[in-house]
Amino acid sequence: MPTCTLGDIHVYYEIAGTGPPILFIHGLGSSTRDWEFQVPAFAEQFQVICADLRGHGRSSKPRGRYRIPQFADDMAALLRALDTAPTHVIGLSLGGMVALELALRSPDLVRSLVIINSGPEAPAQTLRERLGLVGVYLRRVVTVRLRGMRVLGESLARDLLPDPGQAALRRTFIERWAENDRRAYLAALGAIGGWSARQRLPTLHCPTLVVSADTDYTPVTYKAAYCAAIPQGELAVIAGSRHLTPIDRPAELNMTILRFLRERGGEGTA
Repeated sequence: MPTCTLGDIHVYYEIAGTGPPILFIHGLGSSTRDWEFQVPAFAEQFQVICADLRGHGRSSKPRGRYRIPQFADDMAALLRALDTAPTHVIGLSLGGMVALELALRSPDLVRSLVIINSGPEAPAQTLRERLGLVGVYLRRVVTVRLRGMRVLGESLARDLLPDPGQAALRRTFIERWAENDRRAYLAALGAIGGWSARQRLPTLHCPTLVVSADTDYTPVTYKAAYCAAIPQGELAVIAGSRHLTPIDRPAELNMTILRFLRERGGEGTA
């Protein structure tokens, strides 16, 4: 099992393929398995690196508070240890936040960015939005503490994968979600609150693709607004998708990212 020792933790990672490196960073409560529909497609042309954030999957789950900059520093240390910089970096949801922070803190390590269904902060500009986010946070905390990870996974699966034809995906999602360490999940959930990179976006100078599902948690207009603040930002919308775009629309997402890497990332992909 490939792991990299970073200070007092071990970070699990997987590598497939050869070529220019790409780091894939998963979402909250998930793992490298977020990218099972991307790895085969990208490994034909790239060296694909998938890593489990601290508190997730097969990486260490230290006690204490987790922070977005901490996640980003872990990924920076991994890239340095693997000697793969500069690297294309792709992040989903929480992983998108980590990817943004990584590019801002360690720009020498990042060649291009793809941010999927994510943003530079929890979108809470108005009192109503802040109250809504607090409500979501409290519901998750209460569900996890009183009923466990599986029950939360069942609820999320119904919301994120609602189509009748997605029954197999729902079952897989629930089984994987139930594997989460409850304490580590709550620590990672708490990392999102209070973090913001919005004011730093104009300093982000690598080519950046912001991908939004058309029915994500946050609207396309939210992504378009922050994308406009990124000097080399570009927006792409995936139709018929919810929050788990790498899973519910993998072919469309893969083509969108490959096109971006060919046109903006400096890669001669077909």
